[in-house]
Formats: sequence, structure tokens, C-alpha cells
Amino acid sequence: MAEEIKVIVFKLGTEEYGIEVEKVQTIERMMPITRVPKTYAFIKGVINLRGVVIPVIDLRGRFGIEEAEYTDQTRIIIVSVNEIEAGFIVDSANDVIDLDRDSIDTPPDVVGGIRAKYLDGVAKIGDDRLLIMLNLSEVLNKSEIVQLESLEG
Repeated sequence: MAEEIKVIVFKLGTEEYGIEVEKVQTIERMMPITRVPKTYAFIKGVINLRGVVIPVIDLRGRFGIEEAEYTDQTRIIIVSVNEIEAGFIVDSANDVIDLDRDSIDTPPDVVGGIRAKYLDGVAKIGDDRLLIMLNLSEVLNKSEIVQLESLEG
């Protein structure tokens, strides 16, 4: 019997992405972000979430996708990976689905302009929907994690 996982679905542009629910702490509306000097351009700064300082990354910038205006749909997905919390700015986060691990294929080298190292795989949902599964530990890779750790309060 195939293992089922719960996945948060979010959008960047027209592409749909997935993060395993167990790695997501919370999903927040856009809030004021305090800029931090001398960081990567895609690190937008930090937020104060219920007394905890959390670094925020714009996933569009992280993946080299053209940045877009923030809207009422824009969300910050707070994730926890290897004891590090970070917020990902996404265009919208509007679904939780159950996926069979078997429905996730190995990613091709490039998907929607994103290099394969950031991807865990591509899941087929129904006949006409693909969901790009993120490899969070690569999205928050070692050298950037060191920089994020220095931002956490």
C-alpha cells in the first residue's frame, strides 16, 4: 500500500508547488517585513511573528522568477527545516491535498526554469495537473542557512 502524504499547494505565477504539511508551521497573510542589509536579494528581511523573529525569502526571487506585486492573495508560508524556521513569500496558498508517494516522479533537470536540486519531484494529480514538490533543505541550502541563522533573534 502506497504511503500517503498531506501537501500544502501554493502558486508562483501559473505553476503549482507543494510542501509537505509536516514541514509547515503556519500560513500567514503578508505583513510588514524589516529589511536586513547585506543579504541575498531574495531574502526580503525578517518578520516578528508572535514574538519570534523569522527570516523571509521571496521564492520568486530564490528561483529566478520575475518578482510580482504582492496582492491580497500573497501569503508567507512559515516552514521549519533542520531546526531552522523561515518564511516563504508565495503568490497564493489555497489547498491541502493528499498525495500518494508513488505519484511523485523524479524531477527533470529543469522545471519551469527551476533547477532540479530545488525539487523533490513532480506529482501527477488527475489527468492534467502537475505539482512541483520542493526540496526544502536545498531551497534553504547550507551557506544561506548560515546567513539565515545570523538573522534569527
